[in-house]
Amino acid sequence: MVILAAGEVTSSIRWPWLVAVVLVVVAAAALVAWYTARHPRSARSEEAVWVANSEYLQQIPELRAWVRRYRALQWLGVTGLLVATVGTAVIAARPADVSVVNQKLGTRDIVLCLDVSGSMLEYDKEMVEVFSGLVESFEGERIALSIFNSTSRTVFPLTDDYTLVQDQLVEATAALDPVVTYTDDAEALDRYMLFTAGTTGTTDGSSLIGDGLASCVLQFDEAETERSRSIILATDNDLMGAPIYSLQESVDLAASRGISLNGLYGASDWGGSENLEREYREAIEGAGGMYFYSDDAEAVETMVRDVQAQQAVDLDASPEVTSADKAGPWFLWAVLGVTLLVVVQWRLRE
Repeated sequence: MVILAAGEVTSSIRWPWLVAVVLVVVAAAALVAWYTARHPRSARSEEAVWVANSEYLQQIPELRAWVRRYRALQWLGVTGLLVATVGTAVIAARPADVSVVNQKLGTRDIVLCLDVSGSMLEYDKEMVEVFSGLVESFEGERIALSIFNSTSRTVFPLTDDYTLVQDQLVEATAALDPVVTYTDDAEALDRYMLFTAGTTGTTDGSSLIGDGLASCVLQFDEAETERSRSIILATDNDLMGAPIYSLQESVDLAASRGISLNGLYGASDWGGSENLEREYREAIEGAGGMYFYSDDAEAVETMVRDVQAQQAVDLDASPEVTSADKAGPWFLWAVLGVTLLVVVQWRLRE
């Protein structure tokens, strides 16, 4: 018995005994056909045509060549029969791919929460690249992306459609290019305006981090089910205005709902405001989260390990084994064998 790890795929045959059955049946049929050919029913004397002095025919070169071609075609037919039989026998035995799927992977929800205010333009593209690195490391989790400035917009809700997720992150990378801060390229500006539409719903302020984070907290559905929930917040904590939720209040809101929180700081260690960074770091680490700079090379790997560690503790259901039929090359061999038989039969009748 082979024990598979989650996500591992191996090949197997459901009914291996059927291969032997098919081979035996075909071999028996071939044996009967051979015996019948070797022992034809004797023709009645009135039906037989006897030709005298025909031994010399065997010495005629053209006849000898014809006999050789005939024998070669017969052996080709036998080869086609063997190939078709083996291919058919294996297909009848139902070769399949067996895989182990851990359905609990689907009970991890992660919301990517991105500050797209003007002060973050220099770092947003880098942030999205970090998000893309995280997504590439995940498997089966539901992921959402919410962006905010003075108001929030859901780019995509929680989903396990990774093609959609990656497509949206590619669009975000293109739209949040720092060149929009000084370029007059209409196309680049249109991409940025289109992507950030809905994040400036009020003129009373900008970069309302607390409100943006609170909106991300509300992205999680299925509150009645036991799930692993995480938020990855990317901001420079450069608040401009009076939010409904302060940063600490929104962090507390996440904690009260059992949501783990990690932070990405959108400035290098030599830039930004020291006080704002300290406030941000203390809020994240005070809630038990991890804190990284956006250019930290270890951020992705560390956060992935953290999320997977949560899964190991909270989600320990038995994996599900699935099996899918896969004829693979055996179907092609069967078709080639039958084709060879048809061609040989056609040549023998000429």
